[in-house]
Amino acid sequence: MQQQPTPIHLFAAGGLKDALGEVAKTFEAAGGDKIESRFGPSGLFKDEIASGATADVFASANMAHPQALNDAGKADPVTRFARNTLCALVRPGLAVTPATLLDPAIKVGTSTPLADLSDDYAFVAFRRADAISPGAASTAGT
Repeated sequence: MQQQPTPIHLFAAGGLKDALGEVAKTFEAAGGDKIESRFGPSGLFKDEIASGATADVFASANMAHPQALNDAGKADPVTRFARNTLCALVRPGLAVTPATLLDPAIKVGTSTPLADLSDDYAFVAFRRADAISPGAASTAGT
């Protein structure tokens, strides 16, 4: 009886689900080993791996998370493989432009600080915006 190969365990930030999900499907279809994927908050995955969870690949949007695992001797050296850009999405029909986005009348919603890296990036942007247009950061909401 032939033994089934051990699956590859992928832990990845939620924002990478579409891209890495497609990579996993293509890899498996080309004859590669089965990939068991988990997508979610990379900070929580870092903690799980530090506590002993098995991850063959850990893809995080925050370089500090894999670096902490490497520093603790729980991961190989960290390699940056992608970058992202913060953007604002506006519902159809709302007259918002780059020139008016910092207007105090515009309310901006974000996800949970410290739980979602895109939100952390957003608050850095709000602090920078506040330097340009005082009060701009106070329009952000969670």
